[in-house]
Amino acid sequence: MIDGPRHRRGPRHRLSGMAPIFFRDVQGWIELLVLLFALILEVVAFIHCLTQRGAGFQALGTLPKGAWAAIIGICALLTWYGRSALGIFGLVGIAASLIYLLDVRPGLRDIADGKGFW
Repeated sequence: MIDGPRHRRGPRHRLSGMAPIFFRDVQGWIELLVLLFALILEVVAFIHCLTQRGAGFQALGTLPKGAWAAIIGICALLTWYGRSALGIFGLVGIAASLIYLLDVRPGLRDIADGKGFW
């Protein structure tokens, strides 16, 4: 007797057919969390950028205020419309927001406090 593709040897696990369904659910939830994280990060960076004075950006030697606002704002809109933080605009928006919040924002705060950079 020849075993064809329909004949399997050994017991088959009951949950093996549910693995792809469960995988898609987990993947969807993870992508939703990453999307929410990206949008919150981009909106916080955008609002902070808009509330700062333009002279601080020039004193810091970075991009002007309008350039930061345009980069972060456009990427936030495209992340929202694309519904994906893992697309090119979502990743650029996350990177720009993190650079702004972790590099430019502390510099602006130091300039506003009058302490300088050191």
